Amino acid sequence: MASKSAMKQARAASRRQQRNKSARTEVKTNINRAEKLIFSGDLKAAGEAVNVAVSSLDKAAGKKMLHANNAARRKARLLKKLNKAAAGPAPAPKPEKAA
Repeated sequence: MASKSAMKQARAASRRQQRNKSARTEVKTNINRAEKLIFSGDLKAAGEAVNVAVSSLDKAAGKKMLHANNAARRKARLLKKLNKAAAGPAPAPKPEKAA
């Protein structure tokens, strides 16, 4: 049988897990919402959604629900997608001249 302190730690871990689960789900939902708006082409709404997603990532990292580097990586990827969409379609490559 586990010691009393081990059982207390298990209960505390369970409470933290339940509390963190909803916050992590909210973060994922905000990111998915922002990505859908980016890919749909609605850049104004996408920019606002990205701000919400970045804010929720910062909050989760600040409360140690996500590792700080994990949050930073997710923010960078999201902003990269937004910036790429804002830049417009990539120019078509120029055909090379036949020699």
